Amino acid sequence: MRPTTRLLWLSLTALILTGLMLPVANGNTGLLVLPWTVLGLLVLVDLVLSFGRVPRLKIDGPEQLFCNETGRYELVFERALPDQLTLRFDWPEGLTGPSAISPDAGVSPVPIEVRAKARGSWRFSTTWLNWPSRLGFFEFVPQARNALKITVMPDIRPVLNGEIDLAVQTSLMGQKNTFQEGEGSEFHQLREYVPGESLRRIDWKRSARQRKLLAKETRAERNHSVIVALDNGYLMREEIAGLPKIDHAINAALAVAWAAAAGGDQVGLFTYDSRPRIWHPPEPGRQGFPRMRRILGELAYESRESNHTLALATLKGQLKRRSLVIVFSDFVDTTTAELMVEQAGHMAREHLVIFIALRDPETEALAAAPVVSLADAAESVAAADFVRERRIVFERLNRLGVMCLDVEPQALTPRLVSMYLDLKAREAA
Repeated sequence: MRPTTRLLWLSLTALILTGLMLPVANGNTGLLVLPWTVLGLLVLVDLVLSFGRVPRLKIDGPEQLFCNETGRYELVFERALPDQLTLRFDWPEGLTGPSAISPDAGVSPVPIEVRAKARGSWRFSTTWLNWPSRLGFFEFVPQARNALKITVMPDIRPVLNGEIDLAVQTSLMGQKNTFQEGEGSEFHQLREYVPGESLRRIDWKRSARQRKLLAKETRAERNHSVIVALDNGYLMREEIAGLPKIDHAINAALAVAWAAAAGGDQVGLFTYDSRPRIWHPPEPGRQGFPRMRRILGELAYESRESNHTLALATLKGQLKRRSLVIVFSDFVDTTTAELMVEQAGHMAREHLVIFIALRDPETEALAAAPVVSLADAAESVAAADFVRERRIVFERLNRLGVMCLDVEPQALTPRLVSMYLDLKAREAA
């Protein structure tokens, strides 16, 4: 509780009246304290009328959210809301919502939308209630404590809604796998030859035994190794499209891990920052996906500089067979990317490597923005140089045999899953 401007002005008025009455009071203290007595009575009446108006707050809503998901919560008040009530919120690092709302008097529950922007377990915002007393002499500002904790997890909605399963089954089990040449090397079945098909499909020995032309059907080979390598250095903490880059990478990594699991491949996990951190050898995806999801959900945000040389050399030494290695990382310029490019090139000699970096649409917009001042010119030139140096790095990686994916965050998951399915269908890995 704190005094309002109204009470301060009334106190100043009482002080002025007391000063004006000093020459005529002639030692009559009762006359001098009269303004203060009236003010004290008004204050007492205000407190009595306002007593018992403190609303009790309870919060209803989901206790779990996916990264970048917006959840709807309800603030339930067990008592009638006082007039002119304002709710102010102090949000933790991983959650965001309105800074303040003013619900209508008597309306309960009060809806509020909360967006999850970082993984972890976060206590719902500290809520401050703010309303004036009946006569406006005081302002009540109690803090409403609540026990609701919200767990923010990696976004696996593409897995839960079946989009990835449908894409995998369509790609690997549908007509495309049956009629296009070069779709697989694993024998599936024999069937009668259809005129017009490639003669290379004919199994001549079995055709001679059966005395009719028989064609071989093949499908994509399974049991490949897919390694997800996550750079968790400080550059991956930069926020793009409302989430840190590492969270976009984790969401896409889980999506491609599920696609690999549906396609019958084995999935491994490798994380690093200043040194290698987590290494889980490849295992069947259906069994390893829950563990991978838990590990990535608990992955801390780091502020260390990434050591690509040590990390990629360590990963290369762990791999015993040819694998598809998907590296999520970031860089600032050609100088900082030098060692990363060199190590990725070495790994690409023995493995199939996909290098993924997130494109910042704001930087590209800044490079293409019209220039109207010297400050705009400086920003545009700096942004253009940054974009140009990124392209140089990607060109060097392509020349070394590394496939690159430079996309905006919203396109990362579909593009990566599509690339994986295309490589699997062609058996490039």
